Amino acid sequence: MTGPFARRALLATAALLATPRLSLAQSWPARPIRWIVNFPPAGAADILSRTLAEWFGTRLGQPIVVENRPGAGGMLGADIVAKARGDAHMVMISSAASHGIGPVLYANVPYDPLADFTHLHLVGTFPSVLVVNPAVPAQTVAELVALARARPGEITYGSGGNGTMNHLVGQLLARSAGVEITHVPYRGSAPAMTDVMGGQIPALMESLPTAMGNIRAGRMRPLAVSERERAPALPDVPTFAEAGFPAAISTNWFGISAPAGIPPEIAERWQREIAAALASDVVKERFATIGVRPGTLGADGYTALIREELARWREVIRVGNIRAD
Repeated sequence: MTGPFARRALLATAALLATPRLSLAQSWPARPIRWIVNFPPAGAADILSRTLAEWFGTRLGQPIVVENRPGAGGMLGADIVAKARGDAHMVMISSAASHGIGPVLYANVPYDPLADFTHLHLVGTFPSVLVVNPAVPAQTVAELVALARARPGEITYGSGGNGTMNHLVGQLLARSAGVEITHVPYRGSAPAMTDVMGGQIPALMESLPTAMGNIRAGRMRPLAVSERERAPALPDVPTFAEAGFPAAISTNWFGISAPAGIPPEIAERWQREIAAALASDVVKERFATIGVRPGTLGADGYTALIREELARWREVIRVGNIRAD
């Protein structure tokens, strides 16, 4: 068949083929969305997730059910999502811990940080901050290092868990300073902050969004932040590079990821919604309050970032002979 009838037939066939994809995109979400937070409540991942979940619940017309599934440096929650291949009603807050550090720090990781996920968008970046109990005499990083050198093995620092960015930044600081600063892993940020404020440990490496409230209240004193530039939320606090320890420079990041195999049109819808959220005044103001820069990388850029971070931390861990303690 040729001529105008053939062209109309081809157009009609194309329309029919497109109809299921259009219907799927229009009907999604058909039920509540599970949002996996692979860290305990009150940490940076939880704060960011609940801020965004409220936004998306209004926009998508379905509840966003936030589930805290902590464990193994964020890898337990990531594994739940990795095993839900094709589930378009599940996302997670992916992070440097679960997708950049853990997969190269630990043996027998049960998922592939690239192949088992549909990475949707970078959500935000922020530094780690080294804080001490106000009673600790050290006013600078150099003074804390001198204290650790004078009292070998006695100075400790906490973090919210093994394999987290905060754990490794502390290790980089200790190695670059050439001193022993023992890492004390906690099951989340909340108990770690409780102990540093109570004097059970002298120092803590923590994500800035998590620590900000207690810093402002004077319950913890910040000594330095881990990014190359000073944090706008803490303009008077130097970077580790300014403090004389450039090897401890690093940036925390969080993004949103879904299981591998979700329909492409659902992934595209997510990408549009996430970009709209990050551009909104409400979210930008909330992020600024807790010291987070909104992410600007879409799906391709975020996936490339994860690939680069895996390579970077693999080399850092190899050269530094860093082990999960």
